[in-house]
Amino acid sequence: MPSTGLLSKIKPEIVALIQRFDCSGDELAAKSRELTLMLLEHSEYPFSRRQFTPGHITCTAVVLDPQRKRVLLMFHHRLLRWLLPGGHCEGDDSSISGVAGREAVEETGVKIDLAAPSALVGIDVHGIPPKKKEPFHLHHDLIFAFAAKSDAIQVTEEAREVAWSGFGELGRYGVADSIVRSVRRAML
Repeated sequence: MPSTGLLSKIKPEIVALIQRFDCSGDELAAKSRELTLMLLEHSEYPFSRRQFTPGHITCTAVVLDPQRKRVLLMFHHRLLRWLLPGGHCEGDDSSISGVAGREAVEETGVKIDLAAPSALVGIDVHGIPPKKKEPFHLHHDLIFAFAAKSDAIQVTEEAREVAWSGFGELGRYGVADSIVRSVRRAML
């Protein structure tokens, strides 16, 4: 199993961040928080994308436009649906929120301040279908809020389409309820 990198050194801080997350009134987020805390407590490599049982930590970005009225969505190339940008932890990632920010920039070209503090606005454990040499597994997704410096975004290999969506338009994109609740928390 590959090394978990710099994030393993700050694992206690990540656990504390998740424990402090207020998921009042959101049963799915509460259940996801408990599953993610169990993963961190009982798993040797929770940040490794090669750990399939019981899954691994991933990070997602709720990127709000400069006016804080729209959220950035991308059409995922493999899952073929609209999602928030995000992805896997890498060995040189030094902060858990930085994973989400890095992925948003890589996938959509959005300009955000990666050094600015970012709030945890959601936790969502969900299944990922098998592909090539990867079996079905769980992503224990930590969702962080960011503000874009401009409206500029671009398509990439990972995101065939990117779009800014108003909160009231999220249903048109078919995004999951967990995303809607995370966006609502980010907009507060």
